[in-house]
Amino acid sequence: MSTPTLSRTLLSGSPEETHRLGARLGQLLQPGDFVGLVGDLGAGKTHLVRGVAEGAGVSRSEVASPTFAIVYPYRGRLPLYHADLYRLADYDELYATGFLDLVDGGDGAVLVEWLDRIPQAAPREYLRLTLRDAGEESRELVAEAWGARPAELLKAWLPAAR
Repeated sequence: MSTPTLSRTLLSGSPEETHRLGARLGQLLQPGDFVGLVGDLGAGKTHLVRGVAEGAGVSRSEVASPTFAIVYPYRGRLPLYHADLYRLADYDELYATGFLDLVDGGDGAVLVEWLDRIPQAAPREYLRLTLRDAGEESRELVAEAWGARPAELLKAWLPAAR
């Protein structure tokens, strides 16, 4: 894997803080943005995704886990496609779902959980968020941007510490 254009690391002290971070990211998303999430079970991906959806104007009641549907579309201020690759075996199986049509020229933003299972699902330019347990309810969040637009998004979302 190449070196990211930009990276930032921060600590979230609670699920609520992780949700708020997601909401801020959701407010900034534009059509064509791709965000991949990586982390073990219980790392906070769901809290982050629910926050992103809320920030993108999706009704809280609409947000569900797409584990069995693979991709779940949400309607907010922009279309938001939430994918979960956990149950897929490989790239060929992902290809058969039609998921790649969303990535190539889709009309909304794409959030993908378990991107590390099929990393080639990511486009050339994307934002990767890795969540790790940092004790109790704290989580370390490592955000890495590959490309100009993802770096711009990351700078707007997590400005450099002053």
